[in-house]
Amino acid sequence: MSDVFNPNDMIKRFQERADAVQRRGLPPVEGPERLRFIEAAKLDFQDYAMLGDAVATLEDGILRLEIDLRPR
Repeated sequence: MSDVFNPNDMIKRFQERADAVQRRGLPPVEGPERLRFIEAAKLDFQDYAMLGDAVATLEDGILRLEIDLRPR
């Protein structure tokens, strides 16, 4: 592992995770468990996608993630 933290690499990993959530299939569960799995996947995607859209800056050891939530 590199000793240098690159915030843009972190953003790229979140983009990849959001992509993976959209591609993953449903496990063989039924009923309420299936609905809980689908809801969790929606929240996972939302969280990963938001962080994947962030603009990251690292200044004086402080990581800032800026996410524009205004409607397009």
